[in-house]
Amino acid sequence: MNQLKAVIFDVDGTLAETERSGHRIAFNRAFAEASLDWCWDEQFYGQLLAITGGKERIQYYLENFHLQCGFAGDHRDMIAKLHTDKNRHYAGLLESQTIQLRPGVKRLIEELRAAGVRLAISTTSTPENVTGLIKATMGEGALDWFDCIAAGDIVPVKKPAPDIYHYCLQQLQLDAKECLAIEDSANGLQAAVGAGISTLVTINSYTAEEDFNQAVCVVDQLGEADSPCKIIAGSPINTSYITAQTIQDLHAKAN
Repeated sequence: MNQLKAVIFDVDGTLAETERSGHRIAFNRAFAEASLDWCWDEQFYGQLLAITGGKERIQYYLENFHLQCGFAGDHRDMIAKLHTDKNRHYAGLLESQTIQLRPGVKRLIEELRAAGVRLAISTTSTPENVTGLIKATMGEGALDWFDCIAAGDIVPVKKPAPDIYHYCLQQLQLDAKECLAIEDSANGLQAAVGAGISTLVTINSYTAEEDFNQAVCVVDQLGEADSPCKIIAGSPINTSYITAQTIQDLHAKAN
C-alpha cells in the first residue's frame, strides 16, 4: 500500500469562495475601467466557469458574444490588458480581507503539517493570485508551508488537462499514488484523476450539479467540529468533518 506523502490543493472554490465574491467582481471592475458595458452577473459567471483560466474566459466571451460586443478578429492585447487589470482589482479585494477561507481549510492544512504530510498547490489561477490569497488568509509565512505552487501558465494546457498535476508531481518528486488532491469542480477532478491522483471533492454552489463519479469522496465542505460536513457521494468517513486522519483513510481506500 502506498503511504500518503502529499496533499495537493486546488485554489479557487476549494481554499476559498474566490469566484463569486472575488474574481467575478474584479472582472467587472476591469471592464468598467476599460469603459466596456460588460457585466458578468452571478448566474452567467457560473456558466463561464466551464472555461478554465481568466484570459481564456474573456476569449470565450468575445468569441461567443462578439456580435453583441462589437468585436472581431485578434484581440490578444486587449485580453491581456483586461486580465492584468482584473488581477490588480483582485489583489485589492484580497488586501481588504473581504475573501475568507472556506470552513475547515486552515485547520486541515495545519493538521496535515503536524502529521508530516507535504502540501502543494495545483491551479489555473496566476501565481500572484495564489500567493496573495495565502498571505491574506494565512499569513506571509504560510507560503513556506507549500513545497510546490504550480499555477497559471506554467504548463501550456490548463485543467481539465492533467498537465498542471504532472508538473506538480515532478516538482514534488512523488508518484501519483503517494498523493491525494482536493478539488471543487469537475474540470479539476478530471485533471487530477487524469494524472492518476485520487481526489476528494468539496463542492460549492457553482459546482454542486457537476459529475464527480470519479472522486473518492464528495463533501459539501471540509467542515469544523461545530459545523459538520455532509457526505454527498463516495466513501463514508468516520468523523463529522474532514481531518488529516480522514484524508489518510480516504487515500488508503483509493490506493
